[in-house]
Amino acid sequence: MTATRERPSSRPRPASRLGDRLFAGGARSAGILILAILAGVTIFLLVEAFPAFTAPAEEIPGGDGLVSYVAPLLFGTLLAATIGLIVATPLAVAIALFITHYAPPRLAQGLGYLVDLLAAIPSIVYGFWGIYWLAPRLVPFYGWLEENLGFLPFFAGPTSATGRTMFTAGLVLAIMILPIVSAIAREVFRQVPILHREAALALGATRWEMIRMAVLPYGKSGVIGGAMLGLGRALGETLAIALVLSVSGGITFNLIGSGNPSTIAANIALDFPESTGLAVNTLIASGLVLFVITFAVNMLARYVVNRRAEFSGANS
Repeated sequence: MTATRERPSSRPRPASRLGDRLFAGGARSAGILILAILAGVTIFLLVEAFPAFTAPAEEIPGGDGLVSYVAPLLFGTLLAATIGLIVATPLAVAIALFITHYAPPRLAQGLGYLVDLLAAIPSIVYGFWGIYWLAPRLVPFYGWLEENLGFLPFFAGPTSATGRTMFTAGLVLAIMILPIVSAIAREVFRQVPILHREAALALGATRWEMIRMAVLPYGKSGVIGGAMLGLGRALGETLAIALVLSVSGGITFNLIGSGNPSTIAANIALDFPESTGLAVNTLIASGLVLFVITFAVNMLARYVVNRRAEFSGANS
C-alpha cells in the first residue's frame, strides 16, 4: 500500500477590506504629500536665492559678497546650537537615567510629564525669560569667568553689562532642546533587555555599574541620534535667539562679550520686514544654507538611530 502525499490546496487570498485599502491609500498619499512639500520648499528657495548667487559682491548687503554676508551668520548659528547641545545632552541623559532607573514609579511618571511640558512652552516665552530673568543673573558669573579664565578666548571679555551674550543664548537653547533629547533617551533606556540588567546585577554589579555596563552601551546610538535631533531643533530657533542675543559683531569665540554674531534664523526674522529687492533674495539664500544644514543634521540623526546595534537575547 503506497501512501500518497496530497499537496495542500491553494486557498484564495482573502479580499482586502475597504478600511485597509483606505488606510493604505491615505498613508501613501500623506508620504507623497510630504515629499511634494519638501520638493516645493527646495525649489522655492533655489529660485528665490538665485539672484543673490549671481549678483555682484558690492550689491549684496554689506558690500563684501554673499559668502562674507552668510559666514558670520552661519558661525553664530553653529556656535549657539553647539553650546546648547553641550549643555543639554549630559543633563538630558542624567534626567532620563534617573526617571528610568532610580525614581519611584509615581515620581518618575510625574517628572516625565514635567520634562515633556517644556516642549510645549512657546519660543517667545523662553526669549522673555532669557532676557529679563536669566541674562541679568548671569552678569556676575560672567565677571568671574573673565577674571579667572580670561586667558581663554571664550571668556576674554570685556563682559557684557546686560548678559545678552552668546553663552546666554546657548543656555536658552539648551532648555528648549532638553525635552527632545530626554524623551528619546528615556525610550531607549527603557528598551534595554531585562536579562542584561539582571545578569549584571547577579554578577555583583552595583546599580551604577549595571547602568554603565548594560544600559549606556545599549542606548549610546539612540542618545546620539536624539542629540542630533535636538541640534536640528536648535539650528532653526528664531524668536528666543532674536530676543536674547545682542548682535553687534562678526565672527568671534568670545562667549561673554557684547559683540556677538547673529544666527541665520534670527537675522531673517529681524531684517526681512524692512528688506526689499536683492536684500530679500540674500536673506532667502541664507535661509537655503540653513535648510541644507538642518536637513543634513536630521538625516544623519535618522541614520544613527536606524543603525543602533541590537543586543542579542530576550527583550523581556
